[in-house]
Amino acid sequence: MSNGRTNSAQTEPVEYGRFELKRSYQRNYFRGLIIAVGVFAVTFGSYYAAEYFGADDDAIPMVSMRIIKYSDLGPPPSISAVPPPPSVNVSASVKPTVGVPVPVPDAEVSPEQTLATQAELSAQPTPAMEQGTGEGGVQIQQDIVIEDEPGMDAFIPVEKQPQLVKRVIPKYPEMAVRAGLEGTVWVKILVDKDGLPKKAVVIKSTAELFNDEAIKAAMQFVFTPAVMNNGPVKVWVSIPFKFQLKNAEPS
Repeated sequence: MSNGRTNSAQTEPVEYGRFELKRSYQRNYFRGLIIAVGVFAVTFGSYYAAEYFGADDDAIPMVSMRIIKYSDLGPPPSISAVPPPPSVNVSASVKPTVGVPVPVPDAEVSPEQTLATQAELSAQPTPAMEQGTGEGGVQIQQDIVIEDEPGMDAFIPVEKQPQLVKRVIPKYPEMAVRAGLEGTVWVKILVDKDGLPKKAVVIKSTAELFNDEAIKAAMQFVFTPAVMNNGPVKVWVSIPFKFQLKNAEPS
């Protein structure tokens, strides 16, 4: 009986379930991971080792050498044999003829010919160049006068401004009277050193019809000259001319 029980116990199937599979899965997973890492390390290690050793071989240049016997070189060149200097062709220089006295026969020399001294040459007047000779000459007929006229906007320092001595009322244009036109003209006058107007310029006008009469009147003004450093100077002064019908003279 005992033998039958033993045999029946040995032939019973062994339980194989979820826990056994989990243990075998973890064990096989770690084994496979270790094998994969080892293969990866061996593969890349072999590649980089081949690159490293191959680079060292390429860095060393290969030099081919050929052994020559001393007897094959021949005798050394001589030191005493110096090459001749290069030849340079220099043409013969021509002597200048300027200032070289040339002998003249006595028969060709005029006894009346004399040479002027330095004093006589300096006393001679300089010949004037004539204009229109066709040789580019220009004759200076008068002295050059440089005008010192100041600009209209230039600053001119003065100790005393010019004072108006004589005023002239401009004529009222007949056309402006008929049209009933009024206006104002600002004129800038260049007062010369003698106090007389040298130039008159209109700088502003409300009606161009009055400009000519304002200029004519401005050129008849008389001033005392401006003074600077105890001397007269030229200056610009501004004078307004007002044209009003009440001041117009009847025609």
